[in-house]
Amino acid sequence: MAKAGHAWSRAKTEQGEEEEEGEDPVDAMIARTGCLEQHRQLQECMAERQDWRHCQAEVRAFGACMARRQQRQ
Repeated sequence: MAKAGHAWSRAKTEQGEEEEEGEDPVDAMIARTGCLEQHRQLQECMAERQDWRHCQAEVRAFGACMARRQQRQ
């Protein structure tokens, strides 16, 4: 399965094709939180289901992970 990423962080070539320019800055930021796995699971669900309402377990897991990190700070 292709990696679901953040489209706004990709550069467009002259032909309009998307090219990755190194590491996704959002993924890098989330990796520093310790919640990257939950974020990737959410991205995969969103790519597969195309509707965040069908990914509530993943949304809650990612939100809980981010809340735990917030409490540690």
